[in-house]
Amino acid sequence: MVKIKGTAKLLPPDEDIEVLITSQFADYLSPEVRAVTVDDDGLLTGISTDPKEYDAICRVIQYSKLRELDRLGPGVDLSSYKDESGVLQKVAFKFNPIAKVRRLRMAWDEINLLKSLPPHPNIVPFDRVVLEDVESRVIGFTTKYIPGGTLENTEVPLQFEWMKQLTELVDFLNLELGIMHQNIAPRNLLIDPDTNKLSLFDFNWAACGKKCLMDGRDDVTGSFLSLYELITNDTHFTRIPHWERNMDMVQGIPEWPCNRELDSDVSTFRNFVNEWVATRKSSGDMERYLNAPSQLTWPNQPTPPDYSMPIEYGKTLDGETVCKTGLRSKLTAVEKGQYVFHWEREATPEQVIEEG
Repeated sequence: MVKIKGTAKLLPPDEDIEVLITSQFADYLSPEVRAVTVDDDGLLTGISTDPKEYDAICRVIQYSKLRELDRLGPGVDLSSYKDESGVLQKVAFKFNPIAKVRRLRMAWDEINLLKSLPPHPNIVPFDRVVLEDVESRVIGFTTKYIPGGTLENTEVPLQFEWMKQLTELVDFLNLELGIMHQNIAPRNLLIDPDTNKLSLFDFNWAACGKKCLMDGRDDVTGSFLSLYELITNDTHFTRIPHWERNMDMVQGIPEWPCNRELDSDVSTFRNFVNEWVATRKSSGDMERYLNAPSQLTWPNQPTPPDYSMPIEYGKTLDGETVCKTGLRSKLTAVEKGQYVFHWEREATPEQVIEEG
């Protein structure tokens, strides 16, 4: 498999034309090629044989190889596995057992976004796609496990450098990649104890260009409200529905009561973030976001092949059976003999002590 890299002009997010582009020169590429870069006319401008390019697309692991260590939250486990070299890896396993149409789309987009992101010191690294063992269906993904905890822990002293890292990361995501995280909050900001750097995670609400973009969830507002919450421990404003809140609610407060240990004065934090907000909220910011030079792209969510099997929906007044295709319940799928992955497991996991 070869990764195609180009701009959103050639590779619009809502269209899947990578195969057509690749077919022009696929027969001339060495088997060692892992990625190609094309210009806006679809012409080849560069190739890469870096195995990491391939890994970003194809690294997978079977669900049976994951060992559950703990449950970090709804749909997130702390797990471990041994990699191809026999080295024990500790990861966060994220999955979505709720078969709602919107949740499935969000899971598809998050996996594709994370595996497409370039490595960044302030983003929790993507690890592998998790497949169930019978039909190799995608059921989730893993990321590097960072044990430092999130900034939601009010006992963690807030460092000014972390806010600089956050604003720089937001600028990179928004203005370089055309990605809007849309869920920036203290609970999604980890501190890596090995590097003392801030790391952002949880991209399931992210927008790519106009796709899934929502009012009131922009990253500038999210970062500003997060800073207020981090300094004051006041969660009132972040609990307000995003369509009803704005930065003015917080910017207009003359004094922010400091209820957390800081490495700089409150005024230092506020002055810095106010200057950043003024820059980002200037005219043309949305246009810069929508026309980001390295906007990411990925294919649309495919229709599961199971949905093509007709299921009985009811009967007409004349007694004729009415059938339909598409989404069906787990019970119906089982009755039709279709394979269903079972999420059921013990309510309280066994506490595992890792050796070595």
